[in-house]
Amino acid sequence: MDPSNGKRVPPHDRLPGHLWSGPLGTWGKDGRPPWWPEGEPWPPPAEHWRGAGGRFVRRVGCAAFALFLLVSFVGWLFANLGFGSDDRGYGGDGYDGPPGGFVGILVLVLIGAAIFRAVRRTAAPIGDVMEAADRVAAGDYAVRVSNPARGEIGRLVHSFNEMAARLETNETQRRHLLADVTHELRTPLAVIRGNLEGILDGVYPADEAHLGPILDETTTMARLLDDLSTLSLAEAGALRLHREPTAAAALIEDVVAAFAPRAAEAGVSLSGEAAPLPDLDADPVRIRQVLENLVANALRHTPRGGGVRITARLDRRAALFAVADTGTGIAPEMLPRVFDRFAKSADSGGSGLGLAIAKSLVEAHGGAIHADSPPGKGTTVRFTIPLEANGGSEKARGEGAVWV
Repeated sequence: MDPSNGKRVPPHDRLPGHLWSGPLGTWGKDGRPPWWPEGEPWPPPAEHWRGAGGRFVRRVGCAAFALFLLVSFVGWLFANLGFGSDDRGYGGDGYDGPPGGFVGILVLVLIGAAIFRAVRRTAAPIGDVMEAADRVAAGDYAVRVSNPARGEIGRLVHSFNEMAARLETNETQRRHLLADVTHELRTPLAVIRGNLEGILDGVYPADEAHLGPILDETTTMARLLDDLSTLSLAEAGALRLHREPTAAAALIEDVVAAFAPRAAEAGVSLSGEAAPLPDLDADPVRIRQVLENLVANALRHTPRGGGVRITARLDRRAALFAVADTGTGIAPEMLPRVFDRFAKSADSGGSGLGLAIAKSLVEAHGGAIHADSPPGKGTTVRFTIPLEANGGSEKARGEGAVWV
């Protein structure tokens, strides 16, 4: 459109080298307006305009405006064709009362305004979500939609914020995991390198006293890598479980027997009790690994003269295991993240993966795990494992508790 006379002109790409003037100045052959800043590309790239959310709002607004025009046109037809006028002659000769078409137009205008307002209230939060989604796709996981929408749109906004928060948490955990793995591997590698360099330089003899620590550190690294592999498979849902009917009493008995020498050496009493339970639909190796991680952690934090107790009982359609100790307990600020990877206290001798692995294995079985640690009363970790499919209807085996 030529701004000087209001006439339509062909597109600039059909008029090469064409220059024409108007009241705003001379327009260039590429269609650049005279007021466009120097050095800026014309036509402007897509990122110079509003994002997808703004385009969505404009499209919805145009649709609402088109609907308003349609409603107004229908009202105009009613008014001009005389629909709704008073044909009964009330009010005397020459007066038929208020024209029905006018009332129809007024009603339709009000309806159109209400529709436009509703569409606007719906389109604005959706537009905000679309713009925020573009930012998330660009790597900005801290973005949140603050539009106070309600109903289904409110659920959409809430779900998007939850998704963004989870992505931000996962990204933070990924960075922390890399840092923690690097830290955990640095110490054994330093020991191995120092001893090997000393042996190669002739400073240390190649005897058992100097080769033994190297073997111990390689064992520590192998255990750490195995734990990381198990944890990553469980969290990704790729861990294969070899389920079979498993007796809770047998699991507790095996774990008590395996840790009895260590408990005796530490001066800690270790006992177990299993109430009558149906068989579990579980992988016995993985459940035993959960119990072993919990018992090892309990023995590590229980002073001499204390005790560790393992129990199992029926809880609805699941077996409820509990490992309770009389140790120092967990600090209140540490308790909410005790099942996080590499979360451990300053005096802990483990890798910080035991409880995280236990949580992942329990959840892989469809169960749940949590820890309680009242100040000065030790720690109790409980987890549930669902019974086998028909185990809930079977009678519990045995007539009394099984003590080990």
